[in-house]
Amino acid sequence: MSTASQSYYDRRGMLATLGKDGLIQIILILNTVVMLAPIVIMLFAAFKTNAQIFQSPFSIPDFSNFANIIKIWSQTNFLRYLLNSMIVTGASIVVILTLGTMAAYAVGRYKFRGSSFVLMFFLAGLTLPLKLAIIPLFILMRDLGILNTQLSLIVIYVAMGLPTTVFIMTGFIATLPNELEDAARMDGASEPRIMWSIMLPLVRPALVIAGIQNVVPIWNDFFFPLIFIQKDNLKTLPQGLTTFMGEYTTDWGVLFAGLLLSSAPVIIVYIILSRQFINGMTAGAVK
Repeated sequence: MSTASQSYYDRRGMLATLGKDGLIQIILILNTVVMLAPIVIMLFAAFKTNAQIFQSPFSIPDFSNFANIIKIWSQTNFLRYLLNSMIVTGASIVVILTLGTMAAYAVGRYKFRGSSFVLMFFLAGLTLPLKLAIIPLFILMRDLGILNTQLSLIVIYVAMGLPTTVFIMTGFIATLPNELEDAARMDGASEPRIMWSIMLPLVRPALVIAGIQNVVPIWNDFFFPLIFIQKDNLKTLPQGLTTFMGEYTTDWGVLFAGLLLSSAPVIIVYIILSRQFINGMTAGAVK
């Protein structure tokens, strides 16, 4: 092949690569716009009155106008709903990560008869949505005497989150080198000490991934609080925000301010843990 022909094919390949990369970039930009547009609209509406929202929903508001935020903090039960969501979500995540990590460590590090069955038992929970069993769950919570309490939500969320956590953690824990355990045993470390002090720090990105995977659906869940919680002072944010919608009129500015404030904790947590989350995703891809 001549030098001119080789140069032609090289340029052609380069143009094809640039065209493919350009198309990918365009798709990513469009996806970013689609994902961010509702958040931007929510942010703008939180600083507008009802009239401004309907007259110019996409215009930039006066960000010095905190009337809606002041109103939602002082004239509504928003703080109570926020506290309830933090209690339920925080308690659920602590229990999920603790029990899920212990189960994943046992399945991933120890070989015993039935270990595969135990893993498949947890993975079966990924295919069985609890919403299909809402009537038996309601009867069970009533018989246990925890209906209309935050404990009922925590129990449900732990049952929902354990399969995902065990699935994520088992894959990471199983890849850790056995030499670390052997060295720790030779130094006289107990099995719990090996797990908590040696192995868990190495799978911190996996813990972050499992935590984020469970925090978002628990924080945003509306279905189970609607079924199990009737008292207003026990409602979580998604359920409590519906009380801001009146039968005939709705103060949309206040509602959007509530949505903005309710989404802020999850966004802040993600920003803080984003590096660990990305590291965990990258490590999982390599493995």
